[in-house]
Amino acid sequence: MSAPISSLTPVWFITGSTSGFGKNIAFEALSRGHKVIATARNASKLADLEAAGAGVMSLDVTASLEELRSKAAEAHSRYGRITHLINAAGYILEGAIEETTPEESQDTFNTNVFGTLNVVRAFLPYLRAQQSGVIASFGSVGSWRGGPAFGLYAATKWAVSGLTESLRTEVEAFGIQVTVIEPGYFRTNFLNPGARIKSGVQLAVYDESAVGQVRKVLDETNNNQPGDVKKGAQVIVDVLTQTGVAEGKGIPVRLVLGSDGEKFIRGKCEETEALLTEWKDVSHSTDYPKGE
Repeated sequence: MSAPISSLTPVWFITGSTSGFGKNIAFEALSRGHKVIATARNASKLADLEAAGAGVMSLDVTASLEELRSKAAEAHSRYGRITHLINAAGYILEGAIEETTPEESQDTFNTNVFGTLNVVRAFLPYLRAQQSGVIASFGSVGSWRGGPAFGLYAATKWAVSGLTESLRTEVEAFGIQVTVIEPGYFRTNFLNPGARIKSGVQLAVYDESAVGQVRKVLDETNNNQPGDVKKGAQVIVDVLTQTGVAEGKGIPVRLVLGSDGEKFIRGKCEETEALLTEWKDVSHSTDYPKGE
């Protein structure tokens, strides 16, 4: 008789493992004796994780669903299970809505949204079959508020958080837990040149507007973010394994990280509540009269 999946060593499959949260989650899981399959578009960039004991795999989240299903089958065959699926691949597209091209917009949605969606689709049959597993995807504080110069990024992260809420209710009957991780600003290479993609067109008319101001803020914030990604990764692994700081707690639908993230989201909730109160009578005025 085989051992129940919950009693076996966790096996993590992580996209976007070359840097940031993906890389740090991988190292944290390895430090606890867990199995890790770390992925990137080019597996040669994962030599440090491989040296630490991770299995590595080349994987482009924007590949066809058929190819992703093949990768999922390969990954599952390594250890006979996947207990934790982490969708960490993603990037910020900086640019005003007018400046960003259809191609740039499509590219960022392909990676941040459709890539996440198709990786989940590829692995769900295995998680359903084993009647257990955790799926965690990355949203952001940008899941809660749009703004100048990062509208496309915010739109992708709203989509990921919305998909997570829906998926969670769809698969809970199969013993699968789903969450979205929504960090504030963490000191990763996320805003570094090369990782932070700027629109090919930048219109001078926006330089002195809110768009220009946000561009300056992103420059100033780069490498000065308040969040410690190693601490963040430790909390993530605790929460997703319900150990350490999460001992005795369930996995939440949203995991907000960073003091700035908590304040940011709480502020949006308070503003939304005030908006609903201000416009309550107008909102209710569109109903049929009671009894009709």
